[in-house]
Amino acid sequence: MANLAHKVLSTLTLTLLLAACSQQPAHYESPVAVTPPHNTPPIRFPGEQPITPRTDSYERVPSSHYDALMLTGSFANSPALRRFIQKMVRQYGFSEAYLNGLFSSAKRLDGVIRLESPAPSTGPSKPHLGSWTRYRNKFLTDAHISNGVEFWRNNAESIAQASRTYGVDAEYIVGIIGVETYFGKNFGKTCIFDALTTLSFATVRRSSYFMSELEHFLLMTRDEAFDPRQPQGSWAGAMGYGQFMPSSFRRLAVDFNKDGRRDLWQPTDAVGSVAHYFSRSGWQLHRPVAQPDRPANDPAVIELSTYQGSEYWRVYPNFKVIKKYNNSNKYAMAVHQLAQAIKQRYQREAGLGNR
Repeated sequence: MANLAHKVLSTLTLTLLLAACSQQPAHYESPVAVTPPHNTPPIRFPGEQPITPRTDSYERVPSSHYDALMLTGSFANSPALRRFIQKMVRQYGFSEAYLNGLFSSAKRLDGVIRLESPAPSTGPSKPHLGSWTRYRNKFLTDAHISNGVEFWRNNAESIAQASRTYGVDAEYIVGIIGVETYFGKNFGKTCIFDALTTLSFATVRRSSYFMSELEHFLLMTRDEAFDPRQPQGSWAGAMGYGQFMPSSFRRLAVDFNKDGRRDLWQPTDAVGSVAHYFSRSGWQLHRPVAQPDRPANDPAVIELSTYQGSEYWRVYPNFKVIKKYNNSNKYAMAVHQLAQAIKQRYQREAGLGNR
């Protein structure tokens, strides 16, 4: 009877976990603008709120929680997944029973498949004219600037310390977080484990890349001691305030608040990790990013299309550092201009003048 009760309880627990992670993914891969949100931020870990530092610890889920003798579920017939499991067992010492049970819980997300493999467009391409104006207007809004000032004010000590520690200008730490997740208000609601499993074994175009990220994700969750089904983020697997992919998390995330865990859903660790990312990419403190210029046959001068005509900007090494986060001139310029706008308002409201 005790064994029967244990089996019933295990089945109920697994059912609840599956329900928590079966939501449709957020519909973005690279950053998109968001209006001030009216939805509740996604639940990432029990009892955690998105802005305030966590006071408790993640519950460690024993590996036996998922143990299963065989692979079942949505991906049971995937030879590639079976090979992946064997690799994780041989190379990293994972329990095969644990991975069988974990992947048996994985949900195939059709919305993720559609986003990764969109149908080819048959209509006329959109005109290039004004593309920078349209992009800029998504991020250079009064709401973005005001929320950026508030985020900076609420996390001033951490931002100042990260700037000093890593030699990165404070406003660009804030600017990245603003463009990526609207200062933590739009982390994404997709179960990262389900998304990466779907992208690895149910799509073709970038399956090798996503399989590598899934490998890093499983190692990350083991390193940080939390349940792989808990983290939520973008449909492509990006996580936290700065939208780090698992490989970037393992390489560049830092425990900036010294609580024993790297937690990119917590602002202090996120701020430190973004600064560390910039530092490792070659950021030069107090050096220029971009300045208006004239048309020139010079690779350091870029052209951006507005409805009034083209803008020309001379860009510097720090601009290229931002592009390592997202290889787009429009993205890097949006981060630059949002960072400068937030800095100006923050200093004005703090009575600091133009420092």
